[in-house]
Amino acid sequence: MNLNDYQTFVKEISVYPNVGENIIYPVLGLCGETGEVAEKIKKVIRDNNGVITKEKQIEIGKELGDVIWYIAAICNELKLDLSDVLLANMEKLNSRKDRDKLQGNGDNR
Repeated sequence: MNLNDYQTFVKEISVYPNVGENIIYPVLGLCGETGEVAEKIKKVIRDNNGVITKEKQIEIGKELGDVIWYIAAICNELKLDLSDVLLANMEKLNSRKDRDKLQGNGDNR
């Protein structure tokens, strides 16, 4: 799947107040969905000694899909291409790796 195709798909099926002018809604959705991923992992630790079964893997994968949906929606709201955002992130991380700065603090390391 092409990232830009997915981002267009998200734009076409987005249903929330003031789509295209509402950054808050998808940001709050992203927070909620990342919380759901964390909650599922927490319960794996609590209930299954940290062992992720195939069933839990599928459940977590569904939540990760929701996380990505909201990220694409945020990119749409900001008029950013998801593929450009990911490429810039790869370049930033490769630069940090090349400079031995993957660990540490701060955005500009």
